[in-house]
Amino acid sequence: MFDDFTAVASTRINAPAEVVWDALLNPEANKQFMFGATVTSDWHEGRPIKWKGVWQGKPYEDKGVILRLKPLKLLQYNHYSPLSGKPDSPENYHTVTIELTEEHHSTIVAITQDKSESREARVHSEKNWSSMLAALKKLVESVEASRAGSAAHP
Repeated sequence: MFDDFTAVASTRINAPAEVVWDALLNPEANKQFMFGATVTSDWHEGRPIKWKGVWQGKPYEDKGVILRLKPLKLLQYNHYSPLSGKPDSPENYHTVTIELTEEHHSTIVAITQDKSESREARVHSEKNWSSMLAALKKLVESVEASRAGSAAHP
């Protein structure tokens, strides 16, 4: 059960979870669907994750920690952005959970983000996550289409 301030977004990607997972953890792929951000992490629980980029003309460097990681299933991290204008303290981090569920030769990707300040902020986050998921879907499905094409024409 989510409260009114938890952003939720999901999509179905026509590709196996392995391909989706690879895109989520691959820095070059990640840059293509995460609004041009460069993500760095060693992808282990308890380890840092950082995003660096430009958002609406402003450079930023966001940070967090990988909280849970179950390959091909779950990636959860906390996240803080100095662009929020709030101090870097635990109450100003939100938790992002990305869950993958493989179903009928496709993968459902569901994202939740807690601690939106208002319903409007939640809706804004949901729009951002939906845009990110649309870009991830486009990227992964194009990779899958090209794999299928090359497998059919050796």
